[in-house]
Amino acid sequence: MRFLLILLLLTTFPVMAETDFEKAEKLYKQDKFEQAKVLFENFLKSNPSSYKTIEYLGDIAGHQKKWDDAITHYKKLKEHNPKSANYWYKYGGALGMKAKSVNKFKALSLIDDVETAFLTSAKLDAKHIDSRWALVMLYIELPGIVGGSEKKAQKYADELMLLSKVDGYLAKGYIDEYFSRNTKAEANYKKAHEIGNSKTTFQKLYNLYLNKIKDKTKANKLKEQFEK
Repeated sequence: MRFLLILLLLTTFPVMAETDFEKAEKLYKQDKFEQAKVLFENFLKSNPSSYKTIEYLGDIAGHQKKWDDAITHYKKLKEHNPKSANYWYKYGGALGMKAKSVNKFKALSLIDDVETAFLTSAKLDAKHIDSRWALVMLYIELPGIVGGSEKKAQKYADELMLLSKVDGYLAKGYIDEYFSRNTKAEANYKKAHEIGNSKTTFQKLYNLYLNKIKDKTKANKLKEQFEK
């Protein structure tokens, strides 16, 4: 009797249809960004406060290098969630990528906003690794006249070291490599690889050997060891 009752309930209440959000999320994970975008936009019309949907739309715009669209989505997110370190980070990242895609004069007008976004992200979350990486790269790549500073970059590399030894050594190696201090860069990348032994740590050290130090023997030996 109980089995019949359960069966009756299952046939009386149909299984809920998959929402546009759920369909879009699956498409996004399959890198079908344009199809996912259409469904996310449809879902957003009836769910305008769905921050996750807005974030996905920002991420899709980023994948498609539509920086203005990404900026618009992330700006909305950080304005509605001003204490979210990740939203500030993504907003700064989209601004930074736009700065790299426009002329120097336009880029200069964006730098302060990029820096502010990353600094805000780092301040909001003392353990936010990505924002600290972004600040390392920003301060190294910017000319001194507009705020570039190795000292500032090293500060955030030191903070990364406290959060993750691998990221700390990679960041310090990145700084050394940028300034062609290849021996120091090698030492830092080797420490990162000894700890992490990942594709990322391998690639950084391998590329240094191959492209900067110009030592194919070291590069090939490292590759053989990593692929064992």
